[in-house]
Amino acid sequence: MEIRWLEDFIALAKTRHFSRAADEQNVTQPTFSRRIKLLEDEMKVTLIDRNTLPLSLTPAGEVFLQSAELITRQLKEAKIKCADIKQQEESQISFVATQTLFLSFYKEWVEPLCQSINIDMDINMQSSSWSGAEFVDALTQQKCDLMLCYWHPAINFVRDLDSETYEHITIATETLIPYSTKSEDGTAKYQLPGSKRRSIPFVSYTEGSFLQPVINHHVQRQRQVAHLQTLSENLHSVSIKAMIKEGFGVGWLPARLMADNLEYGKVAIAGSEEWHIPLEIRLYKSKFNQSANVMTLWQHLQLQSKKPM
Repeated sequence: MEIRWLEDFIALAKTRHFSRAADEQNVTQPTFSRRIKLLEDEMKVTLIDRNTLPLSLTPAGEVFLQSAELITRQLKEAKIKCADIKQQEESQISFVATQTLFLSFYKEWVEPLCQSINIDMDINMQSSSWSGAEFVDALTQQKCDLMLCYWHPAINFVRDLDSETYEHITIATETLIPYSTKSEDGTAKYQLPGSKRRSIPFVSYTEGSFLQPVINHHVQRQRQVAHLQTLSENLHSVSIKAMIKEGFGVGWLPARLMADNLEYGKVAIAGSEEWHIPLEIRLYKSKFNQSANVMTLWQHLQLQSKKPM
């Protein structure tokens, strides 16, 4: 059974005239009559008494009319609701960010900006378990509109976004700093660069993360050799932060993530400025993504990025 057959039947019940009902439905009378007959065949009952003038409904037709009106009304309401959902989904911006940036940057800066310009952001929280390359794949495969990430020349997989297809905004700078728990005298328990006789336990990131390639690149280029013994590898900065606070070793963490802990906690900077690593925080999108909300947010972010952070 087709929905238009129900609409035809309702039009016929209203006009009680095949020709006028056909005009209302914008079809020829033979086509209209054939569809009414198909509806009766489907229901296996006569719905229209064709022997009366004007036409009338049979008792079965009267019962069927109530159901036809209910079904078509519910369908129209469902279409409106589905259209609203589609419009909402299309207006949402799909956004991915590393767990660290979500905790230390997105909540404090990006989210308030979106709220101020009335833009709905759809955060993919599953991305908190992704490796670095998976973020790039999500953007290149159009699984997200925007990607917030750290950038440094040593992060090779982000170079896939250097083509003319993508654009970015550097919305802030960040610094990776080595931290350690404090000794009783208030200084760092572990201090870079360490020594051959006594290597420093190193709480590192996994190789597939954004930050471990950066740390490797920087450490290898220092005049002093860092004597590090890898204790564990972790995907998230918060895991490294927890291990550092418990005194397991040295680890590099974004300064934003450690601001309060450094001032009030039991952690200390574990190396001089030569061990500090500058980073950028970048937002990437495809140049072909011309969604109205994406472009509005992008323009606001471009203006905001020019202000001191």
